[in-house]
Amino acid sequence: MHTLSRSHAWPILGPAQVRQLEPALQALSPTPLMQSAGLACARLALAVAPHARRVWVAAGPGNNGGDGLEAALHLHRWGKEVVVSLVASTGSGPTDAQAALQRAQQAGVRIQPDVPKEWLQKMAAEDLCIDALLGIGASRPLSADLKAWVLAMQQGAAPVLAIDVPTGLNPQSGQWLDGETGHTLAVRADHTLSLIAVQPGLLMGRGRDASGQIWLENLGYQVSQHVVPPLAWLNAPCAATPKPHASHKGSHGDVAVIGGEGMAPRGMDMRGAAVLAATAALHAGAGRVILSLLSGHASDSAPPDVMQREFKRLALEKLHVVCGCGGGSAVEAVLPEVLQRSACLVLDADGLNALAQDSALQNALRQRGYKQPTVITPHPLEAARLLGCSTQQVQNDRLKAAQELAEHFQCSVVLKGSGTVIAAPGHTPRINITGNGRLAIGGTGDVLAGLVGARMAQGQNTFEAACAAVAQHGQVADDWPPGEALTASRLAQRLV
Repeated sequence: MHTLSRSHAWPILGPAQVRQLEPALQALSPTPLMQSAGLACARLALAVAPHARRVWVAAGPGNNGGDGLEAALHLHRWGKEVVVSLVASTGSGPTDAQAALQRAQQAGVRIQPDVPKEWLQKMAAEDLCIDALLGIGASRPLSADLKAWVLAMQQGAAPVLAIDVPTGLNPQSGQWLDGETGHTLAVRADHTLSLIAVQPGLLMGRGRDASGQIWLENLGYQVSQHVVPPLAWLNAPCAATPKPHASHKGSHGDVAVIGGEGMAPRGMDMRGAAVLAATAALHAGAGRVILSLLSGHASDSAPPDVMQREFKRLALEKLHVVCGCGGGSAVEAVLPEVLQRSACLVLDADGLNALAQDSALQNALRQRGYKQPTVITPHPLEAARLLGCSTQQVQNDRLKAAQELAEHFQCSVVLKGSGTVIAAPGHTPRINITGNGRLAIGGTGDVLAGLVGARMAQGQNTFEAACAAVAQHGQVADDWPPGEALTASRLAQRLV
């Protein structure tokens, strides 16, 4: 068993892939998988709550509940005071779960059909609740009864260990099962035990807040030995690459940032967005950085190391172009030329908004993707505009949305948000887990676009550059000094 680590790539499987694997894994194991899963959960319970006297297991009628019953059996045998609240089954229930119930009953585990309210009041902070209600089979909003059980877990003093997925969380999307309503109720686990593989919903959307520390017991699953391919991989950390001593500024590429409309229709000066992207490219190691402001006026706030040049004077065929940052409506006039001529391109923000409104530009991007290195960096709303769907549809399956964009435009895609997804034709997507809520401020997306451009300028292909830039962008935020405000300009200056 391992804690989820950022030090290397981990395979990520959805519910359908896990179910497809289970028969093959069972065929290789002399012990029923449910018994192995329950033992793993019981051992983890001892590790995270070594001084617990009381353990409450909230168990559903399916396989997740069976895992909880197996865990309860072991904890009971090991001297813990265990109570299982078992949701009544409307049918016969899975065979393994029925066997787990019989084993627990024969061992003398206390099992009842409701929440033991008076007993729960005696639980202390060193005790433990185990959430074994729904697991990876969850797809519908919670019933009133389940909400009451979830509320009991949330209001108790004891920490919560969830098996597979915290109840109330969609295992595929990381969104609440009840949708984004004011009445949403879900388990906020302190620990989550993933069985066989990590579910994508734990790593994106609401899952990052709901799952706590993620643990993995693979029950024998090895990617190299099974025919079920991962749905995605955990994005690996960005490895520092020192520059060779025998190099010069031309060795590390030229980045041109095109954007900064000036006074936009809403009365805002948008030049700062382009300056942020240029600053990021500069600090991330690009050999030379050129700022081309569509306002037609130079910026006094750009670093002196950044050259400023009119768009018509840019040799696009020789440049790694970052286009769109604060470009407003002015970017529409230059976008056809940018798409056709740029040697390498990162398209962000207003560049994507212009694209979404013009089918000819979309076709130009698609044709470009077959021949020239290209990355697009949409947030969920921009992705929805490009796909012709709602933002909620994008968020309900972020992996699918990113892959559809990558295939349609034949380019690398960075779908930003909690659990940023990086996709590209011919590659298994990556889900990134670096970063935190401090990045939810204006300008950090511009910094990311400039960082991707710098990585491409230094020789990485589009997918490698996107993966490395997203990992680094988030890691800088994770390493941010406590008590110091994170701003986009400071973030750009911390890149190395």
